[in-house]
Amino acid sequence: MTVQNLPPAVASGIRLAVLDMNGTTVIDGGAAERAIGDALREFGVAGERLEAALVTSRRSAGLDRAEVFDRLFPDDVATARAAFRSFGAAYDAMILSGCIRAVPGAEAAVHMLRDHGVKVCLATGFGRHTQNSVLEALGWMGLADLSLCSEDAGRGRPFPDMVLTAVLALDIEDVRQVLVAGDTTADITSALRAGAGAAVGVLTGAQPAHELRAAGATAVVRSVADLPALLWGREAVAAV
Repeated sequence: MTVQNLPPAVASGIRLAVLDMNGTTVIDGGAAERAIGDALREFGVAGERLEAALVTSRRSAGLDRAEVFDRLFPDDVATARAAFRSFGAAYDAMILSGCIRAVPGAEAAVHMLRDHGVKVCLATGFGRHTQNSVLEALGWMGLADLSLCSEDAGRGRPFPDMVLTAVLALDIEDVRQVLVAGDTTADITSALRAGAGAAVGVLTGAQPAHELRAAGATAVVRSVADLPALLWGREAVAAV
């Protein structure tokens, strides 16, 4: 896939990149889905009901994980909350066991963005403790200017809250100066609802290019590692 530059007027104005974590900057080898399955089984979901629940979870890629459990237990808020906590514990254990790895080139891309004067926010639909566990596992504490989870902003994707919270926290003058990158249609929808200047889909995670484009992606690239080239061209990046 050839990386097409963003229009110069858009690229030159980008001052903040809001980057999704799981599936965009981070890969967990399917650990999150396994942890969801473990949590559902703990609360008596099995057989065809379990398979249907996992399908619902996959279709909810990119959403706040608490929201996913609300969808899986729509008539039982207490069980939804308890299952979400169980998921968090199971996933944290998997992180400690070494399931997390960085998308190749992601760390270098973050450094290059910041070297070019673009602030970076790492955003996730997981809880704060889980986000910190991932950042610690990768040695990424302090890598970005800011890290945000859904609970920090009030609502997760597809709402625009995390993008807008990053804009306020990092003193960005205009939301059109923001590039959002993610692997799900929820990421793209969140970016568009916030009014971001660029909503970029990446192909290292949950959803294929045609779904990201149908959601309104400004551009689709193979990986978050392609963002510097998308903004400034391969020649400019190679010269750094």
